Amino acid sequence: MHFFNYKGNELYAEDLPVRLLAEKYGTPLYIYSYKTLLRHFRAYDEAYKSYPHVVCYAVKANTSRAVLRLLAKNGGGADIVSGGELFRAMNAGISPKKIVYAGVGKTEHEIRYALKAGIMMFNVESEQELLEIDRVASDMKVRAPIALRINPNIDPKTHPYISTGMKKNKFGIPIQNAIENYRLAAGLKNIEVVGIHKHIGSQITEVSPFVDALKRILVLLDELNSRQFNIRYLDIGGGLGIPYLDEKPPRPSELARNLLTLINKRKITLVMEPGRSIVGNAGILVTKTLYLKKGTGKNFIIVDAGMNDLMRPSLYDAYHHIIPVVKNRRAYIKADIVGPICESGDFLAKDRKIQNVNQGEYLSVMSAGAYGISMSSNYNSRPTAAEVMVNGKRHSIIRERGTYEDLIKDERVPSYLR
Repeated sequence: MHFFNYKGNELYAEDLPVRLLAEKYGTPLYIYSYKTLLRHFRAYDEAYKSYPHVVCYAVKANTSRAVLRLLAKNGGGADIVSGGELFRAMNAGISPKKIVYAGVGKTEHEIRYALKAGIMMFNVESEQELLEIDRVASDMKVRAPIALRINPNIDPKTHPYISTGMKKNKFGIPIQNAIENYRLAAGLKNIEVVGIHKHIGSQITEVSPFVDALKRILVLLDELNSRQFNIRYLDIGGGLGIPYLDEKPPRPSELARNLLTLINKRKITLVMEPGRSIVGNAGILVTKTLYLKKGTGKNFIIVDAGMNDLMRPSLYDAYHHIIPVVKNRRAYIKADIVGPICESGDFLAKDRKIQNVNQGEYLSVMSAGAYGISMSSNYNSRPTAAEVMVNGKRHSIIRERGTYEDLIKDERVPSYLR
């Protein structure tokens, strides 16, 4: 559930008309609902309250500092995949002891940064990475806490680009090689084996893939315990989907019931990594209609938000519901809703049935809180969209709109071109 609803003919963000926010802050504009973010985070925290656990929000879904700060203030941790995300998480007040670090390509600099910070654990994705972490930890004269990310070869039944737990994916260590890799880790002087990690993908809308994956991981956990490994953390990953159109994903409480039954009072701390299911429906992208264009057998609604602002439709052919910020009584048309980028792949929707709009009117792209601003770019030298957070009747700018000067502030012209 989220707090973006019509009151009369106007779309509201909590207690504020979206139209007024768009007029004040301009477009393209990301708007986040404080109440929705908090509700979604607490849904996980409550679902697992009967078991020791840490909710480590997947920072990649939305890296906005205000979002991270909200979660930090409510006891949240972070799942990170880069040194930059570690910096963001700690800057927002998330304790390093609640931070887990995944990703297949950790650099020496990033490993040193995480060891110095004192994170909960690295989720190690390969044998060579394990050896590199041991080398860096030895050089720093510390021990590195690690879990091995195990690939259970489970089909998550999602888009192939966001599937991560099958043998054809680049992530994790094949489950059949897990024991030998744990033996290797246990023999390294500067490695402390503390956990097991699995993550099978994103936007998963069924319970069964999570259950099947956990069953395989629990067999491994029990075998490791029988071999005297001290496994303290079981990181069950994230990936729970959200409704973009007509999907009906399970709620965190339903998922928790199924998984906690399997875990069955094992003495372990659970770590989970929800991202999209916390922020996805907590954000919208508001865009302004620039032009209406009738092509040969095709209508185009040209708006000021493009693939540089929201990449998902172009990258995944992903669906986002698009609605008028102010309802009207006009006839429905079928149109492509496209942005200003000079690419044929620049679209927010194709062949979409939508009420006709007039030039200057606003549209809202729903479910845009996850992988929206965090995947955005300055392609075509377009400044970054502004972000606003709404809490009841209060509204705050949490990222200023980019400027033309921002586009070149990091660039340098060599002396021989002056």
